Amino acid sequence: MKAVPASRYIVFAIIAFGGLYADLSTKSAMFRWLGMPGQPGSTHWVVPQVFAFQTSLNEGALFGLGLGMAKVFALLSVAAALAILWWLFVAGAAKQWLLTVALGGIMAGILGNLYDRIGMPGLIWNYPNSLHKDGDPVFAVRDWILVMFGNWPWPNFNVADSLLVCGAALLVYQAFVQGDAKATGSNALQS
Repeated sequence: MKAVPASRYIVFAIIAFGGLYADLSTKSAMFRWLGMPGQPGSTHWVVPQVFAFQTSLNEGALFGLGLGMAKVFALLSVAAALAILWWLFVAGAAKQWLLTVALGGIMAGILGNLYDRIGMPGLIWNYPNSLHKDGDPVFAVRDWILVMFGNWPWPNFNVADSLLVCGAALLVYQAFVQGDAKATGSNALQS
């Protein structure tokens, strides 16, 4: 079995940790600027009724599914991160550039949202709601990008979410487009 080239480790680390830095620094900047969700000034319209910076806390996963299950999603995030490392560097998927790039982006997204889910930002709830009292620690993903389609708002998201989606799109591309091209090429060679 051919070893994974050292360049793949470097590319993966640059994408994963560069993406993590971009995610955490933008979240911190936006929450520092706009404050906690629901406070006056927590929304800043860039293009009125189309695009805004708006702080939001997501205690669930994609589109807010699984509210209140931050610990479960944190454990799943750790498992996914370990699986990515195994797939890339033990199973050898890092031999393919596209997989290295895609999984680097996915890792950045996983780590950025995991950081929030385990309460590392040190936020506290400062407004009571049905699940929390004032002063309770926040175990939720910080989102800050809002896009509107007419009167319909897309759920708020962040850089980590964008990296996850882009990485997943690259995986789909690799599986279906490049995979089909390789299969067609190998079938043509066998004919």
